[in-house]
Amino acid sequence: MFIAGLALLIFGAEILVRGASRIAAWAGISPLVIGLTVVAFGTSAPELAINVQSSLAGQPDIAIGNVVGSNIANILLILGLSAAIAPLMVQQQVVRQDVPIMIGVSITTFLFALDGLISTFEGFILFGLLLIYTWFLIRQSRSESREVEQEYEQEYAAREQKNLLGWLLNIALIVAGLGLLILGARWMVDSAVAVARWMGISELVIGLTVVAVGTSLPELATSVMAAIKGERDIAVGNVVGSNIFNLLSVLGLSAIIVPIGIPVSQAAISFDIPVMIAVALASFPVFFTGGHIFRWEGFLFMGYYIAYTVYLILNATGHDALPMVNLVMGWFVLPLTVLTLVISLWYEFHIRRWA
Repeated sequence: MFIAGLALLIFGAEILVRGASRIAAWAGISPLVIGLTVVAFGTSAPELAINVQSSLAGQPDIAIGNVVGSNIANILLILGLSAAIAPLMVQQQVVRQDVPIMIGVSITTFLFALDGLISTFEGFILFGLLLIYTWFLIRQSRSESREVEQEYEQEYAAREQKNLLGWLLNIALIVAGLGLLILGARWMVDSAVAVARWMGISELVIGLTVVAVGTSLPELATSVMAAIKGERDIAVGNVVGSNIFNLLSVLGLSAIIVPIGIPVSQAAISFDIPVMIAVALASFPVFFTGGHIFRWEGFLFMGYYIAYTVYLILNATGHDALPMVNLVMGWFVLPLTVLTLVISLWYEFHIRRWA
């Protein structure tokens, strides 16, 4: 059921994005705006479907774990893999401005969760911020360089002629995509709960790992293919935009739909959400230093994702190796990474100063 549900989610998101993108292009919306809004929202559709289903079914840990885990996976795993395939040079102005927004939204979510509940009112605030953010994207897209616009035109411009049959077909794709998302989410949530109980681990850990990676596969496919094609702004913009959409749209709408809001466990408040914020902060120097994401930074991000996943599993199972992992991460890996990023930041400023 989990595998079948995941397949329905991925296929449903794909045809939903395809239908919505074509209709948006035929309606005269620029490919750049389509890529920044329609596609970003569409790749977050699996997370939204999972969160609504799990929240209504009374499994809030899966809902929180799905959003937080997806955001961590988007930066460390997906962006890391994309950079490992081809070093990324970010020219897109919106992306550079989006990174501080992503950090701010992550901190806001943490503050909302501190009392153990993301209330319906706070959900409305998050969704209201989404509307402001979308308006901001559309305004900022007008000042993008022609090179960035051509990159998005190559990927999202309409190539088919408008006709009645085409409109009906794309509307059918949207409806079918939504239906598959709903059914796939139901199967994934039910099976994830069963797997968690069978393995004797928390639903939060299942949400942070298996469910989060599964719902992030559309972002993974989009960013990796964009990196292979050389569409590097799309590869990065998809990840950063998706993280913002996950928090504002997915978490916001989930809190609005459920009458009491979404309960947040103490484990998520004390560890996983702070890790999400730390990952967002760690990505800031990478974007800030001239917009370069080098291969070594990509491999570093992936290594951190593996370490985070290993820690979750060891902690959930109470493994004897957990103290040693904590020691190595706290006294060796983390300080070395901070030192490396500081040196990289200083080096970039030094090069700019003497250039």
